[in-house]
Amino acid sequence: MAATVPTATPSAQAGPAAAETGGRQAPSLSLFALSALVIGSMIGAGIFSLPRTFALATGPFGALLAWCIAAGGMFTLARLFQILAERKPHLDAGVYAYAKEGFGHYAGFLSAFGYWIGSCIGNVSYWVLIKSTLGAFFPVFGDGNTVAAILVASIGIWLFHFMILRGVKEATFINSIVTIAKVVPILVFILILVLAFDRGLFAANFWGGSDMPPSSLIEQVRATMLVTVFVFLGIEGASVYSRYARKRADVGRATLVGFVFVTSLMVLVTLLPYAVLARSAVAGMRQPSMGEVLAAVVGPWGSVFVGLGLIVSVLGAYLAWSLICAEVLSAAARTRDMPARLARENDKGVPAAALWLTNIVIQLFVISTYWSQDAFALMLSLTSAMALIPFLLVALYALQIARRGETYELRPGERPRDLLLAAIATLYTIFLIFAGGLKFVLLAAILYAPGTFLYWLARREQGVTLFRPVEWVVFLAAATGAIIGLHGLATGYLTL
Repeated sequence: MAATVPTATPSAQAGPAAAETGGRQAPSLSLFALSALVIGSMIGAGIFSLPRTFALATGPFGALLAWCIAAGGMFTLARLFQILAERKPHLDAGVYAYAKEGFGHYAGFLSAFGYWIGSCIGNVSYWVLIKSTLGAFFPVFGDGNTVAAILVASIGIWLFHFMILRGVKEATFINSIVTIAKVVPILVFILILVLAFDRGLFAANFWGGSDMPPSSLIEQVRATMLVTVFVFLGIEGASVYSRYARKRADVGRATLVGFVFVTSLMVLVTLLPYAVLARSAVAGMRQPSMGEVLAAVVGPWGSVFVGLGLIVSVLGAYLAWSLICAEVLSAAARTRDMPARLARENDKGVPAAALWLTNIVIQLFVISTYWSQDAFALMLSLTSAMALIPFLLVALYALQIARRGETYELRPGERPRDLLLAAIATLYTIFLIFAGGLKFVLLAAILYAPGTFLYWLARREQGVTLFRPVEWVVFLAAATGAIIGLHGLATGYLTL
């Protein structure tokens, strides 16, 4: 498991904020621990909701096409994280640092803030789904957004908070164990559905089935895009925690191991229900639909079994994402793009100030779910939308250094390959932004614009100019989007 070695030396850019770490010892993560962090981050709430989510949108053929597009696009991003980890080993918390290195301080801040706030929202979705799962047995929890559900989720938030404050080593060890435990129910689900596979039923559902409203193939695929982004979130987990890696090369290896393993699980969980039930039956199930599918095949115990697996899975994912949230915020503070106090670590090497702010924000979002019509769907889509800007900036940075030939002096033959991968990843993330729709662009702007207050605090601490001219343009665009989004919410044009 994770051993303890000296923390990587902070970047020269870290300045005074880096001194907050005090030169203490920090955990060093092995390839297994990094892979578990990626898998643990990716396997959370999303995979348990895939059967119903896909059945509402498409049949097996459309699902296969959607997964090919999603897996292809996300594979290019996974490879870019691997390539950049090797070519830019001095850049920690890559999803943020690459944006700053390529496009300046404000772009780095937006990437860090967007990734962080999106991850916080994703953590909220975990609590909603846990309470929704329990709501099938205890009606007081409803769909996960009742007063009782919010109170229990709030207790859980702060229990995890104080556990993580005890140390990253302990938290990542627990995550490794939980990752193994939560994969077991998914594998059992897959095995049972393989044994119950009905070729005739699968063939009847293949082109969409006759009992669902017709829609074009493009619309079917488009309807699944934000969902696929959500379930792939976490692919960058090893990169985010790169400063703790025992070997820098393990960051890329862990990313690819996690990608291949989890993609295989997600495709099987999506497709196999079409071979045991009609598409319309799957589409009409409550979430978590994996449990409902298994119950239809083996009886009521299937729903209980998957429900228990979901709770373990989601709590494990919540732990992994809590680590990632705090680390991204702390990394931005160490490089002076967030207020310096957020870089402060406790005597266990945990970025305590960043963790406190993270959980306060999560708490506020949990409370806000009380007014949401479909809290889980909203949090899922908004999490995905917030992640797209950071992913786009990573792809653009990889494209930038490949075009310039930067770091390719020793292995110039790799440049054309990397240029192609970066171009595909860039086009893919742009496509996802449009596929998600204007609603989530505006909702994202509502969060990005006021979040710039943290950037203002950081720049004021340093006594430097707030924005360059081009950065003013970006900020004004975000502020305009936020105003339009708020107007849409006030008038009912946009709904939560």
